[in-house]
Amino acid sequence: MKYHIEKNTVQETLVIPLYARKLAMENYPGLFHDEECRSLCERIEYVYDGKTGLRERIGALMGATRQYNMVCCCRRYLEAHPCASVVNLGCGLDTTFYQADNGTARSYCIDLPDVIDIRRALLPPRERETCIACDLNDTRWFDEIDFDPERGAVFFASGVFYYFLKKDVEALVAAMADRFPGGLLAFDSTSERGIRGMQKTWLNQADIQVGTYFFLSDAEAEVAAWSDRIRKVTRKRYMTAYRPLQKQYGLLPNLVFRVFDGTNSGQFVEVEF
Repeated sequence: MKYHIEKNTVQETLVIPLYARKLAMENYPGLFHDEECRSLCERIEYVYDGKTGLRERIGALMGATRQYNMVCCCRRYLEAHPCASVVNLGCGLDTTFYQADNGTARSYCIDLPDVIDIRRALLPPRERETCIACDLNDTRWFDEIDFDPERGAVFFASGVFYYFLKKDVEALVAAMADRFPGGLLAFDSTSERGIRGMQKTWLNQADIQVGTYFFLSDAEAEVAAWSDRIRKVTRKRYMTAYRPLQKQYGLLPNLVFRVFDGTNSGQFVEVEF
């Protein structure tokens, strides 16, 4: 039996990233691998419009690249901290941990209760994996993370903070820096120009009524000022954080990506506590 997702609902935001990664895998099979995503799409009943034009391929590449960046960041942290906790903030139906899993790390998936219910139905927790139903701004979830400074913890928020007020992201990150010394947080962000672009393009096209608020004009300076417990902030270009642009993408998509990165419309941020 397939799990039904209604169009034009907040639930739809859970499947849009899945279909983006699926489209990226179909068009660029040598560059993106996510078998859990492929399997999930087969088990979801959702009326997908099926468009695969240039705009859709560009969007798919951006979504798949975001996950690729998160996977690479987690893998790199786990090389130095093989028994770390890997914490997915606003997990939705994200499958990053399955690609980064080294066999010894623990995974924590945090999201609102209704989202966790959907995740448990479609992605039942595996060994070393825990689902936590909680609002991210309610920092009581800190107590549910098995944390030891020597083992470490890597946190990532993939496509999540856009929907938070900046003051709430600042408060959350400052609290994390205080509670999880030696940990690492990775998230994607955009500029004010980029947030306007999100509101005018894919959110409007999908007719999804959610607000987008969070952006950074100068990620390194702004985030570093949030807490004196933050040791280092590194801003990387969204499309080339861990891999250069590929010829397979095509001439026009690569031009779009160069402009996107060059105008600071997208960025990948890593924060060391």
